[in-house]
Amino acid sequence: MQVPILKTLQKIPGGLMIVPLLIGVLFNTFIPEALNIGGFTTAMFRGGALAFIGLFVLCHAAQIEIKKVGVPVYKGAVWLGAKVTVAIIIGWIVGTVFGPAGILGLTPLAIIGGMANSNGGLFVTLTGQYGDSTDVGAISIVSLSDGPFFTMVGLGLAGFADIPFIALVAVIVPIVLGLILGNLDEDMRKFLKQGTVLLIPFFAFPLGAGLHLQNIVDAGLQGIVLGLATVFIIGTVGVLCTRLFGKKFKAAGAAIGTTAGNAALTPAALALVDPSLAPFAADATVQIATSVIITAVLCPLYVGWLAKKLNDTTGQDSRNENNEVLA
Repeated sequence: MQVPILKTLQKIPGGLMIVPLLIGVLFNTFIPEALNIGGFTTAMFRGGALAFIGLFVLCHAAQIEIKKVGVPVYKGAVWLGAKVTVAIIIGWIVGTVFGPAGILGLTPLAIIGGMANSNGGLFVTLTGQYGDSTDVGAISIVSLSDGPFFTMVGLGLAGFADIPFIALVAVIVPIVLGLILGNLDEDMRKFLKQGTVLLIPFFAFPLGAGLHLQNIVDAGLQGIVLGLATVFIIGTVGVLCTRLFGKKFKAAGAAIGTTAGNAALTPAALALVDPSLAPFAADATVQIATSVIITAVLCPLYVGWLAKKLNDTTGQDSRNENNEVLA
């Protein structure tokens, strides 16, 4: 008996990613040891996300023609600037009006730390499904938001302001390799195109396996509000920015409305730089961790809804071609 798994997932906005991701969350919450038995199982379903994401980025980079290489950099710069600027403005307003303790426990530290940091895996997935290869390639610039740098700038901290250059290099290497392969050999470009869809569920599950439902319970309403604000405020700003890329708004712009898992480390790092932030670090960490989960669940749904609302067919043809290959 045939079960239409793939077709069912494709009917759900972002389904190829969100369903495996949620299954991963449930595994990590209720039976985490099932993913720690070693061998291929642990390698794929617990620790395989980065490897699969790297290959996914490589496959997408192979679809970029070298003459268009400036477009991803431009898009990435616009999205990064908009995301960080809006996060800093919101954090600054809350801090100015309500003080460092924030409003109802949601501090400027949590706001800027959570809203200014993008989930690279979600970004490349959503831009790959709802955008084009130049949107995916923007990750090389958007990834600059990783780490505490922009949070420190937003909070006006002095001293520690070092962008980890090696982390940027690590993101760029697979992109450069994909560009080389795709532009040297047209057949290789077509071959790698299959990976732009095939790999999505395989890195979505281990991403989910790094999250826990208890994070939402512990953080309470503040973390949920932070996640909602990140998806709908930052995401909407990302869509508005796409008018700078063409004549129509594009749903893929909302892919910047996420919080990266590593953002949860930012409060503790900043507390070491400025001890006055120490009293707020613990709550901010939990709130940001909750935002990671909320944005991972809602951002794909928001992007999918926007694509239908805007009648945005960008990337649809390539997805259909890939689905035929997978059939």
